[in-house]
Amino acid sequence: MTAATISTIDGGSATSPGGFTAAAAHAGLKLDGALDVALLVSATSCAAAGVFTKNALRAAPVVYDAEMLADRPGRIRAVAMNARVANACTGAGGLEAARAMARAAEEAAGLPPRTALVLSTGVIGVPLPVDKVARGLREAAGKLSAAGGGDAARAIMTTDTRPKHCAVRLETPSGPITIGGMAKGAGMIHPDMATLLGVLTTDAVSDPVTLRPFWKRVVDHTFNAISVDGDTSTNDTVLFLANGQTGIDPSRDGATWKLFEDAATEVARTLALAVVEDGEGATKQLQIQVVGAQTEAHAREVGRAIARSTLVKTAIYGGDPNWGRVLAAAGVAGVALVADRLSLEAATGDGWLTLASGGATALADPAKARAIFEQKAIRLRIDLGLGRSEAVVWTCDLSPDYVRINSDYTS
Repeated sequence: MTAATISTIDGGSATSPGGFTAAAAHAGLKLDGALDVALLVSATSCAAAGVFTKNALRAAPVVYDAEMLADRPGRIRAVAMNARVANACTGAGGLEAARAMARAAEEAAGLPPRTALVLSTGVIGVPLPVDKVARGLREAAGKLSAAGGGDAARAIMTTDTRPKHCAVRLETPSGPITIGGMAKGAGMIHPDMATLLGVLTTDAVSDPVTLRPFWKRVVDHTFNAISVDGDTSTNDTVLFLANGQTGIDPSRDGATWKLFEDAATEVARTLALAVVEDGEGATKQLQIQVVGAQTEAHAREVGRAIARSTLVKTAIYGGDPNWGRVLAAAGVAGVALVADRLSLEAATGDGWLTLASGGATALADPAKARAIFEQKAIRLRIDLGLGRSEAVVWTCDLSPDYVRINSDYTS
């Protein structure tokens, strides 16, 4: 079997896998009448796994979902979602509101108690208007369909400029498996075990014990490898649901299981990169490849340090090949580096242009360097010269529009 057995589904979403339906409604949370509540439902119980924020101020939905997945990881049937109100920093009342939101989803969809997870996004410190959300969930439950995945992705948008959803089909010796997904995020994005909100679904068979490490690996190489502004949200959650509708368990065959992980990674990476491309005020994208590290974790930390550097991001915005900012950012990653082993390159149309070598300038042609930094998609490669491990991190530039968007977010 080869990667050619993975194919993209045009217009795919979290409802592309068999047995999943979704719908969205306007509950009055967004003032412009846009969709703001969504419901995703599986026809059968799902094995589920989640990765959550490490922010010490976990939002109520994160606390609720983590408890549910610890207690009932093989009994999940639905995910209820709302935008505009994060239900974070809302105390004991916020946790009860999350529980009430889950109950409202279960009742609206005719599901057993304690089978729904909840996702919320929006302004921190505002109580969740449970009555409005419950009304919206009832409306959504009345129009659930396999075509509703796009609307669900649209409903959870906040400062996003476009919905983010996709799906792939994986051909296996036992038949086809589908993996779909949706995500939201444009600002307050920085990986710390997870980032943004996301849900991936599949009609493959699995179990929670198998899914947990699988999903952690996928997240580490996708959602955990992006940054927009260096801020980790209180609500970061990414979920994976497997309802087993196909009757095919990819973990029973090593080659199929590897390809299944590749397919899930493709979906997650597509969604993660869509977040970077839609970063608040973003005009450019930056891929940072860190090689020559002692461990993959070290490579990732260096990449993340560069990605969250305000000085690097503003240089990218201005098309300024100020490579010293990149090396300086790498130096604060908390990873031991040897200056005279470092090298930094930028991708050109026909190869790589060396910007720094041995920790010092390589006297690169300034015009060639600026031409690279003026591109919409920029690739940098930093070699630490310490080992054989590597990692890739993606980010975007920082423009004046980012300040404008976030200076009046609550008003």
